[in-house]
Amino acid sequence: MDKLVLGITYFSAIGAGLIAGIFFAFSNFVMTALERLPKAQGIAAMQQINVTVLNPLFGFLFGGTAIACVVLAIVSFFKLSAPSASFTLAGCLLYLVGSFLVTIICNVPLNDALAAVDPTAEAGSNVWSLYLDRWVVWNHVRTIASLASLISFILAIRYK
Repeated sequence: MDKLVLGITYFSAIGAGLIAGIFFAFSNFVMTALERLPKAQGIAAMQQINVTVLNPLFGFLFGGTAIACVVLAIVSFFKLSAPSASFTLAGCLLYLVGSFLVTIICNVPLNDALAAVDPTAEAGSNVWSLYLDRWVVWNHVRTIASLASLISFILAIRYK
């Protein structure tokens, strides 16, 4: 059982790290580049990104890490006396709340609103401005939470 939990912890660490990297790229340069484009082009590009991200590999990574975190959180809750349990539990909560739930509650509705607009229409321009302000802030939250989750999992592995 301990080897299985350790394996799931490694998977969660790798998943959180890869997700942190994806979110970091968007926070650091992708959204800035899209904002510099004419609005219609930036909107159209982001609409396409939001369609292509819905693929099996990303789904496995993003959702699989969340599922692994649920399993690890349950196991850790029952092993709180173990030195690594608090780090594991922290990593799980950071990922589940700061990355997974923020995505569902904050970023996805903004993506859906952007998907519904015509990039060349004035309404699209208004949605784009709001999108850039809000989506990027929530993406920073996801980036920091995923990175903190990775660090927590590394500490959990260290203290196993």
